[in-house]
Amino acid sequence: MESLLLVGLGVVLTLSLVWARFRYAAFPAQRPSDYAEQTPQFDIRQHLDGQIQCEGIIYGPTGRVSSRFVADMNATWDGNTGSMTEHFRYDSGSTQDRIWSLKIGNDGQIKATAPDIIGEGEGTQEGSAVKLTYRIKLPDDAGGHVLDVTDWMYLMENGTVMNRSQFRKFGVKVAELVATMRKVE
Repeated sequence: MESLLLVGLGVVLTLSLVWARFRYAAFPAQRPSDYAEQTPQFDIRQHLDGQIQCEGIIYGPTGRVSSRFVADMNATWDGNTGSMTEHFRYDSGSTQDRIWSLKIGNDGQIKATAPDIIGEGEGTQEGSAVKLTYRIKLPDDAGGHVLDVTDWMYLMENGTVMNRSQFRKFGVKVAELVATMRKVE
Protein backbone atom coordinates (compact mmCIF):
# COMPACT_ATOMS: atom_id res chain seq x y z
CA MET A 1 0.00 0.00 0.00
CA GLU A 2 2.87 2.37 0.84
CA SER A 3 4.52 1.75 -2.55
CA LEU A 4 1.24 2.53 -4.33
CA LEU A 5 1.03 5.81 -2.41
CA LEU A 6 4.62 6.67 -3.40
CA VAL A 7 3.91 5.91 -7.07
CA GLY A 8 0.79 8.09 -6.93
CA LEU A 9 2.75 10.88 -5.29
CA GLY A 10 5.45 10.55 -7.97
CA VAL A 11 2.84 10.81 -10.75
CA VAL A 12 1.28 13.90 -9.17
CA LEU A 13 4.69 15.53 -8.71
CA THR A 14 5.73 14.75 -12.31
CA LEU A 15 2.49 16.13 -13.74
CA SER A 16 2.85 19.23 -11.58
CA LEU A 17 6.39 19.83 -12.85
CA VAL A 18 5.33 19.35 -16.48
CA TRP A 19 2.44 21.78 -15.98
CA ALA A 20 4.71 24.35 -14.26
CA ARG A 21 7.28 24.16 -17.07
CA PHE A 22 4.56 24.51 -19.69
CA ARG A 23 2.95 27.45 -17.86
CA TYR A 24 6.03 29.37 -16.71
CA ALA A 25 9.09 28.39 -18.76
CA ALA A 26 8.10 27.20 -22.23
CA PHE A 27 6.97 28.83 -25.49
CA PRO A 28 3.29 28.94 -24.41
CA ALA A 29 4.25 30.80 -21.21
CA GLN A 30 4.91 34.05 -23.08
CA ARG A 31 2.45 36.88 -22.61
CA PRO A 32 2.13 40.08 -24.69
CA SER A 33 2.82 42.08 -21.52
CA ASP A 34 6.31 40.50 -21.44
CA TYR A 35 7.16 42.76 -24.40
CA ALA A 36 5.17 45.89 -23.51
CA GLU A 37 8.20 48.00 -22.63
CA GLN A 38 10.41 46.78 -25.47
CA THR A 39 11.18 48.84 -28.54
CA PRO A 40 10.72 49.30 -31.38
CA GLN A 41 6.93 49.40 -31.06
CA PHE A 42 5.32 46.85 -33.41
CA ASP A 43 2.27 48.15 -35.29
CA ILE A 44 1.26 45.61 -37.93
CA ARG A 45 -0.47 48.34 -39.96
CA GLN A 46 2.97 49.89 -40.45
CA HIS A 47 5.39 46.96 -40.31
CA LEU A 48 3.29 44.45 -42.24
CA ASP A 49 2.22 46.74 -45.06
CA GLY A 50 3.00 46.54 -48.76
CA GLN A 51 5.13 43.89 -50.44
CA ILE A 52 6.79 41.47 -47.99
CA GLN A 53 9.31 38.69 -48.61
CA CYS A 54 9.18 35.74 -46.22
CA GLU A 55 11.58 32.81 -45.81
CA GLY A 56 11.05 30.01 -43.34
CA ILE A 57 11.42 26.45 -42.20
CA ILE A 58 8.99 24.03 -40.63
CA TYR A 59 10.14 21.51 -38.05
CA GLY A 60 8.19 18.27 -37.76
CA PRO A 61 7.28 16.42 -34.55
CA THR A 62 10.79 14.95 -34.23
CA GLY A 63 12.40 18.41 -34.24
CA ARG A 64 13.97 17.93 -37.67
CA VAL A 65 13.35 20.28 -40.60
CA SER A 66 10.48 18.82 -42.58
CA SER A 67 9.96 21.66 -45.05
CA ARG A 68 11.41 24.95 -46.27
CA PHE A 69 9.48 27.72 -47.95
CA VAL A 70 9.61 31.17 -49.50
CA ALA A 71 6.51 33.36 -49.57
CA ASP A 72 5.52 36.55 -51.32
CA MET A 73 3.06 38.58 -49.27
CA ASN A 74 1.18 41.77 -49.89
CA ALA A 75 -0.67 43.64 -47.16
CA THR A 76 -2.94 46.64 -47.55
CA TRP A 77 -4.66 48.66 -44.84
CA ASP A 78 -7.64 50.98 -44.69
CA GLY A 79 -7.46 52.35 -41.18
CA ASN A 80 -7.81 49.42 -38.78
CA THR A 81 -8.95 46.95 -41.46
CA GLY A 82 -6.42 45.06 -43.54
CA SER A 83 -5.95 42.28 -46.03
CA MET A 84 -2.83 40.17 -46.50
CA THR A 85 -2.34 37.82 -49.43
CA GLU A 86 0.26 35.08 -49.08
CA HIS A 87 1.73 32.89 -51.82
CA PHE A 88 3.95 30.08 -50.43
CA ARG A 89 6.42 28.02 -52.48
CA TYR A 90 7.66 24.92 -50.65
CA ASP A 91 10.85 22.96 -51.31
CA SER A 92 8.65 20.03 -52.37
CA GLY A 93 7.47 22.08 -55.36
CA SER A 94 3.97 22.59 -53.95
CA THR A 95 2.39 26.01 -53.51
CA GLN A 96 -0.23 27.41 -51.18
CA ASP A 97 -2.25 30.63 -51.18
CA ARG A 98 -4.02 32.33 -48.30
CA ILE A 99 -5.83 35.64 -47.90
CA TRP A 100 -6.09 37.01 -44.36
CA SER A 101 -8.71 39.57 -43.33
CA LEU A 102 -7.48 41.54 -40.31
CA LYS A 103 -9.13 43.99 -37.93
CA ILE A 104 -7.36 45.86 -35.15
CA GLY A 105 -9.19 47.40 -32.21
CA ASN A 106 -8.08 50.66 -30.60
CA ASP A 107 -6.74 48.56 -27.70
CA GLY A 108 -4.37 46.61 -30.00
CA GLN A 109 -6.57 43.52 -30.12
CA ILE A 110 -6.47 41.68 -33.45
CA LYS A 111 -9.19 39.63 -35.15
CA ALA A 112 -8.13 37.53 -38.14
CA THR A 113 -9.92 35.26 -40.59
CA ALA A 114 -8.89 33.25 -43.65
CA PRO A 115 -10.56 30.45 -45.62
CA ASP A 116 -8.54 27.68 -43.91
CA ILE A 117 -8.94 29.17 -40.42
CA ILE A 118 -11.65 27.64 -38.23
CA GLY A 119 -13.63 30.48 -36.67
CA GLU A 120 -11.72 33.66 -35.92
CA GLY A 121 -8.12 34.09 -34.87
CA GLU A 122 -7.44 36.40 -31.93
CA GLY A 123 -4.37 38.29 -30.94
CA THR A 124 -2.80 41.41 -29.61
CA GLN A 125 0.07 43.70 -30.42
CA GLU A 126 2.00 45.08 -27.49
CA GLY A 127 5.44 46.62 -27.40
CA SER A 128 7.77 44.86 -29.84
CA ALA A 129 5.65 41.72 -30.27
CA VAL A 130 2.43 40.42 -31.77
CA LYS A 131 0.69 37.24 -30.62
CA LEU A 132 -1.99 35.54 -32.71
CA THR A 133 -3.81 32.29 -31.91
CA TYR A 134 -6.11 30.39 -34.24
CA ARG A 135 -7.18 26.96 -35.47
CA ILE A 136 -6.12 25.96 -38.97
CA LYS A 137 -7.34 23.13 -41.18
CA LEU A 138 -4.44 21.70 -43.16
CA PRO A 139 -4.96 20.86 -46.83
CA ASP A 140 -6.06 17.30 -47.60
CA ASP A 141 -2.65 16.47 -49.10
CA ALA A 142 -1.13 17.39 -45.70
CA GLY A 143 -3.56 15.17 -43.80
CA GLY A 144 -6.51 17.56 -43.39
CA HIS A 145 -5.84 17.84 -39.64
CA VAL A 146 -7.14 20.75 -37.57
CA LEU A 147 -4.33 22.24 -35.48
CA ASP A 148 -4.17 24.88 -32.75
CA VAL A 149 -1.62 27.54 -33.72
CA THR A 150 0.18 30.14 -31.65
CA ASP A 151 2.07 32.73 -33.73
CA TRP A 152 4.56 35.09 -32.11
CA MET A 153 6.05 37.84 -34.25
CA TYR A 154 8.89 39.99 -32.94
CA LEU A 155 9.95 43.28 -34.55
CA MET A 156 13.70 43.69 -34.95
CA GLU A 157 15.54 47.03 -34.95
CA ASN A 158 16.05 46.91 -38.74
CA GLY A 159 12.32 46.37 -39.44
CA THR A 160 12.58 42.62 -40.04
CA VAL A 161 9.85 40.59 -38.36
CA MET A 162 10.90 37.26 -36.82
CA ASN A 163 8.04 34.76 -36.63
CA ARG A 164 7.92 31.65 -34.45
CA SER A 165 4.79 29.50 -34.51
CA GLN A 166 3.86 26.27 -32.81
CA PHE A 167 1.20 23.88 -34.08
CA ARG A 168 -0.51 21.57 -31.59
CA LYS A 169 -3.00 18.75 -31.76
CA PHE A 170 -4.66 17.66 -28.52
CA GLY A 171 -2.13 19.90 -26.72
CA VAL A 172 0.88 18.06 -28.16
CA LYS A 173 3.31 20.02 -30.36
CA VAL A 174 3.34 18.48 -33.83
CA ALA A 175 5.22 21.20 -35.75
CA GLU A 176 7.05 24.48 -35.35
CA LEU A 177 7.69 27.23 -37.88
CA VAL A 178 10.46 29.85 -37.84
CA ALA A 179 10.42 32.59 -40.49
CA THR A 180 11.58 36.08 -41.33
CA MET A 181 9.42 38.74 -42.98
CA ARG A 182 11.02 41.75 -44.64
CA LYS A 183 9.47 44.60 -46.59
CA VAL A 184 10.44 44.66 -50.25
CA GLU A 185 11.72 48.13 -51.12
